Amino acid sequence: MSDAKRHVEVAIALVWRSGRLLVTRRLAGAHLAGLWEFPGGKLEHGESPESGAERELLEEVGVVARARAQRAAIEWEYADRRVTLHPVDCDWVDGDGSAREVAELRWLLPRELAELEFPAANAALVRGLVDDPAAR
Repeated sequence: MSDAKRHVEVAIALVWRSGRLLVTRRLAGAHLAGLWEFPGGKLEHGESPESGAERELLEEVGVVARARAQRAAIEWEYADRRVTLHPVDCDWVDGDGSAREVAELRWLLPRELAELEFPAANAALVRGLVDDPAAR
């Protein structure tokens, strides 16, 4: 039996719209339920983080955006899995969003992110966005 943890590659969409970012709240019963996060999800085999971010965004909240730039990947380890998070800056194209696969969503100014509880894996990313919102 192997002690190796399952490894998951995840795209995160940092969707910018008029200086605000889209955040979503995880559903009750889900891993990290109730915490806030940027929309995204597991990459499909052979899928780029940019394509994955655009796809997951449309599936989860019905927002269309175009990937613009990838940020540095974040490696994180949970008790049951290892994840590589791929944050992707995206420009909003269409849709206000609806809670299709999330509990709720909000469009927030970067400084407002500090008021919400995000997973520990997102802490440095959120801090960077709060401290330097011009780095979009």
